[in-house]
Amino acid sequence: MTKISINAEGGSKFTLISNHFIDKYMPSANGAYVKVYLHLLRCFSGNYPEISISSIADRLDHTEKDIIRALHYWEKLNLITLRENSKKEITEIQLIDISAMEEDHINEVDGRDTDSQLDEIAVSIHTPEKPTKRQSYSPKEIKSMTSNDEIKWAMHIVEIYLNRPLKPMDIQLILYLYEQLHFSAELIMYLYEYCVSKGKKNTSYIEAVALTWAEEGIDTEEKAKEATAAYNDHFNAVNKAFGLNRSPGQIERQYIKKWTEVFSFDDDILVEACNRTLLRTQKPDFKYANKILENWYKKGIKNKDDIARLDEEFNKNNKSYGSKISPIPNTKPSSNKFNQFPQRTYTSKDYAALEKKLLNKGL
Repeated sequence: MTKISINAEGGSKFTLISNHFIDKYMPSANGAYVKVYLHLLRCFSGNYPEISISSIADRLDHTEKDIIRALHYWEKLNLITLRENSKKEITEIQLIDISAMEEDHINEVDGRDTDSQLDEIAVSIHTPEKPTKRQSYSPKEIKSMTSNDEIKWAMHIVEIYLNRPLKPMDIQLILYLYEQLHFSAELIMYLYEYCVSKGKKNTSYIEAVALTWAEEGIDTEEKAKEATAAYNDHFNAVNKAFGLNRSPGQIERQYIKKWTEVFSFDDDILVEACNRTLLRTQKPDFKYANKILENWYKKGIKNKDDIARLDEEFNKNNKSYGSKISPIPNTKPSSNKFNQFPQRTYTSKDYAALEKKLLNKGL
């Protein structure tokens, strides 16, 4: 694994985080990307002269591809610079001093909606490698490409969805989708329609959804509609079963994606696991539900009939085990002093004589 040297402009014995980073960059960034950036700051302040992609991945519990994607994300925003060798391996990371950057330059580079918080991300942390490294288009290239009638129409529709004029970052993203990800104009328009319908107009969110679609082979509007419909159906089924009145969080989305894409379980299986979780824990515990589903996956469960057979086998084994246990006689003498004398046995004649005696006394 290639060792990476890390250095930065400025420095301290403490891990200092710029307020500008918190105010301008953190709200719209993927949480995994923020973790990587903070880890780089920590490595510098902790005097770690060399690190590696592997060491960062192990430390943050992400894949190496996740780390590389995060590094390129921050490089694109000019918060770090990367140097690579002839094998395209990262050999050096230079952290840029944010406090030295001018405000207008930051706005030009960032160009995103600061009033729109990215409270969720539509992709799992563990996603495949980015299909194509996003490039920036020069004014000359933008002028040439936007002369295309198809692009013109797509940009016009996107403006309507966003309800504002397109910003430079919007144009760069649309051209990236069209030229590098090979999205059709119809797919681009549906992408924006879908994201805006979820209340998300941030370019980072839209790009994340687009990358997920590209990695999953979604290259037409029809495929996108099918995918989003299934995506929403799974979440709605789990939400209803757990009684949630909110959208699942990022970790919860990863669980649901694992259950449907890795385990290939239908919604009725998910609902059954959620119901059993509520009965056992009295709360919507995704981690507990995941244990149930993992066990079912290992047992080869495919449908609810398989679950019923598994339950029957479990109950049968428990009953068989219980029948083999002989009752243990209680041979320990009683500690009750009233029972520590010989007990008399009464017959029916005794009871009759006693009754007659009591009747005579009453007379």
